[in-house]
Amino acid sequence: MHRMAKLGREILLLMAAEHGTDTILQRLADPFWFQALGCTLGFDWHSSGVTTTVCGALKQGLADVQDEIGLYVCGGKGGRSRRTPDEVRTHCDSCGSDAEPLVFASRMSAKIDSAALQDGFQLYHHTFFFTAAGQWCVVQQGMPDERDPLAARLPPFARRYHWLGSRVHEWDCEPHNAICCEQRGQLTLDLVAERSGQARETSAELARQSPIRTLTELRKLPSLEMAARHKILVEDIHPERLEKTLLAAYDRQPAGFTELLGTERVGPKTIRALALVAELVYGHAPSFSDPARFSFAHGGKDGVPYPVNRTRYDQTIDTLHNLVDASKIDLSEKRRAFRRLVRLHQETGAA
Repeated sequence: MHRMAKLGREILLLMAAEHGTDTILQRLADPFWFQALGCTLGFDWHSSGVTTTVCGALKQGLADVQDEIGLYVCGGKGGRSRRTPDEVRTHCDSCGSDAEPLVFASRMSAKIDSAALQDGFQLYHHTFFFTAAGQWCVVQQGMPDERDPLAARLPPFARRYHWLGSRVHEWDCEPHNAICCEQRGQLTLDLVAERSGQARETSAELARQSPIRTLTELRKLPSLEMAARHKILVEDIHPERLEKTLLAAYDRQPAGFTELLGTERVGPKTIRALALVAELVYGHAPSFSDPARFSFAHGGKDGVPYPVNRTRYDQTIDTLHNLVDASKIDLSEKRRAFRRLVRLHQETGAA
């Protein structure tokens, strides 16, 4: 991890100097570039750990230069993900940015991938990158949740979700930059798909109505003859447990689906119940299509395609560090030096 942090630091510092921090966010939100970065840092291309390791390495490597380049890394795996809002506010205090829109972006991206997109994966990693100018991206990951009936038939592969703030035009309609997984599930409720628009509107409308009608419809479900194709599982709906949550949503009177998602206590089961009633009563069915769709510079941790060459790894770090930080060379000369280095490497390789 120490070498990964050092190399990741030099790569991002060079990118910040060459292209600016917005480009870094765009690249991190690209799943193929992110995977290639993980391979360059020496991690296994086929391991779910590449997500947590790359994000952790970048957070560690940039820790003492975040204010200098105006790029901040918050969150992480497990308990660290829940500290993201506090970390965002701390960094915003130092750079003078407004923290609350960023905190909202962090929370809403996590809420959508756990409640509005129900694919059977439980989020356990959330890393939030943002710039001093208020741009952001998210890289988060989930594993199949054995307690979730939607995950019953899923293989043990991780799923990664990429978000890019500049691309989010509507929180509740196709907000992702990419969703990556080796396998697609057959039981997926996607309420942020474009084709789920009517289901979203009806769900929010149901939340604004007295919960009595919704609960009445839900209590009828066990006696209904459900078609075999139905993909919202009736056995997972418990009206007696939803009453308090529906009352909380009713008190808030959410203007739309995004505000409904942001309501306290509203989680996957409440969203699923409202979507089910929206379909049964109004005929507004949501989407059930799963939205999920390198190279090695220094070897791989598992020895594939060859063991990590530590000497070469350290030389790369030193080269990039000297390139970026040489105080006697101005930025334009640094760029020319780096291009000469690339050409020399290509010529040497060709020879």
